[in-house]
Amino acid sequence: MDAGRQLAQRLDPLRGQDIVVLGLPRGGVPVGFQVAQSLHAPLDVLMVRKLGVPFQPELAFGAIGEDGVRVLNDRVVHEAHLDGDAMDAVERKQRAELRRRVERFRAGRSRIPLTGRIAVIVDDGIATGATAKAACQVARAHGANRVVLAVPIGPDDLAERFAGYADEVICLRTPTYFSAVGQGYRHFTQTSDDEVVALLDRARSGMPKPAGTGAEDPPMWDEEVEVAAGPVMLAGHLTVPENPSGVVVFAHGSGSSRHSPRNRYVAEVLNEAGLATLLFDLLTPEEERHRANVFDIELLARRLVDVTFWLAGRPATASLPVGYFGASTGAGAALVAAADPRTKVGAVVSRGGRPDLAGRSLMKVSVPTLLIVGGQDDVVFELNRQAQAAIPGKCKLSVVPRATHLFEEPGTLEQVAKLACEWFVDHLSRVVVRP
Repeated sequence: MDAGRQLAQRLDPLRGQDIVVLGLPRGGVPVGFQVAQSLHAPLDVLMVRKLGVPFQPELAFGAIGEDGVRVLNDRVVHEAHLDGDAMDAVERKQRAELRRRVERFRAGRSRIPLTGRIAVIVDDGIATGATAKAACQVARAHGANRVVLAVPIGPDDLAERFAGYADEVICLRTPTYFSAVGQGYRHFTQTSDDEVVALLDRARSGMPKPAGTGAEDPPMWDEEVEVAAGPVMLAGHLTVPENPSGVVVFAHGSGSSRHSPRNRYVAEVLNEAGLATLLFDLLTPEEERHRANVFDIELLARRLVDVTFWLAGRPATASLPVGYFGASTGAGAALVAAADPRTKVGAVVSRGGRPDLAGRSLMKVSVPTLLIVGGQDDVVFELNRQAQAAIPGKCKLSVVPRATHLFEEPGTLEQVAKLACEWFVDHLSRVVVRP
């Protein structure tokens, strides 16, 4: 990974010192692997888990680590009106996942000792920083003499945020308008548990990274685009495979962007099945600064309608039937847009969505709709069950066993992608579009 190689160059002054590279799973491990290889240093994982606000789990109110470490973001706790019971309930679930990951990634091996050594904590980027702060505290609790935080991308006040947590912060890019980690990557896909384990095994055994088998045939189009939506231009990523059978527009959840690793993973599965995809930012960087816009479902739905018109004006997508894939709050916007009489949408899929945010528009949805929820996401399941009863058109509710809201458990996101792919392939193939 190029990000890891560039980061290793900045860390070169540490070469030859008593360092341990600690990747934060999952995304920090591929970056950390490259750093460890370049510096000829041992690689281990540092286990931490983000604590997400109920109903908006991508927004962290804190994080936990091994040995009972817990970090809270007091501002988020206050603004979200969280009480002790609500926070404890979230922590119990994340503690269980933390134990699972320790067993999965270490496979019975002991931690690499940190006592008296330099801990170089590596992640693929920093958003809120809650997880990385917990990681710094865990490293110190394990006896690290010095803590260095190294990431490819993060906000411009990163050093200030980590004062008192890390002795040194190294960040390759600090964009003026920073919205998500993925904006610093050309290709930003989710790292699986199996990939993490394989990298750790290679690092422990000293095996070199295997040679590539050659890139697959490139798609017809795979590019960053500017999408016209009313009076504004929004950043997007359009992928059009050869002989596409439809195009799926992604509407991300609050606190996310077109760089969402979960949505990008699903998009890749759809591309392999012959579907074009458009991931785009629902708001401009300036609009994102006003929190109310993130939950303005009518505004987000209008953006989806405008983007649908934009696709109809491009030669590569003009004749393709359109589907919407919505996550979290984006699902509410997707259903409102699908009910808009100006659009002709062939299918809608919701992942861990909030269809209740569509309000009375639910009763106008005639588009074939698939609602995917996690088996452990009890509150959101009930909201989706009620939405299914309100939607007059074809509507199916699919439950992914053992999955929580973000589908982070092994194999659960893969099930989401499979369900979504089958739904879109089946229903978009029946739609006839005349340019």
